Amino acid sequence: MSRQTTPKVELLAHTGGELIAALAAKLCYSNASIDDLLDKVSTEEQDGFLSKISQLGHLSVFEHITFSFGIEGVSRVLTHQLVRHRVASYSQKSQRYVAHKGGFDYVVPPSVEANPAAKAIFDDMMTTLADTYDKLLQEGASPEDARYILPNACETKIIVTMNARELIHFFKLRCCQRAQAEIRTLAEMMLKAVLPIAPIIFAKAGPACISGACAEGKMTCGKIAEVREHFASLK
Repeated sequence: MSRQTTPKVELLAHTGGELIAALAAKLCYSNASIDDLLDKVSTEEQDGFLSKISQLGHLSVFEHITFSFGIEGVSRVLTHQLVRHRVASYSQKSQRYVAHKGGFDYVVPPSVEANPAAKAIFDDMMTTLADTYDKLLQEGASPEDARYILPNACETKIIVTMNARELIHFFKLRCCQRAQAEIRTLAEMMLKAVLPIAPIIFAKAGPACISGACAEGKMTCGKIAEVREHFASLK
């Protein structure tokens, strides 16, 4: 029996933190030895220095900080978009080696979820595909061949590692109201996970319009005020 699922994001680990970014930035503008850097970067100075670095666009120092996320309850539609972000590392649940015998979890898109008739058709197809998949296995097909009939809606799990600079870029694109709904939800969940770790670095993280003009031109959502208010409430 196939089952509807919901997304889950867990911050598994992170390296460094805002201090390492501040030290890297300080090194670029100081004659101090590496041993002396820690003494020269107080907490107060660190926050101000990182804010200034962000304003200047000197974001390479943020690459020293990485975040690893465990993500589940998302669709193959989402992960096909996610892996387009090339400055990252990915490890995804294999449909070749992991069989979906007995049904699979799946993601229902918003317009289908909101329409009871469409939802019934969608759920019925998921059940049909799950049954057909099981029949193929029973007939001797391997999981790597039976997977050809699995839908994009099929739930998957993935571990993702990105550095802070790439995350800022990811949030800029995927937190936008013009982004596809599922990955937009994921991006916001990831942003909420990293904000407590690096609040200065991610102070202005989110879609482009929260700190400047909308990047979508004629395709703008027209909700800049609401979007800015929403992301301000997260921080």
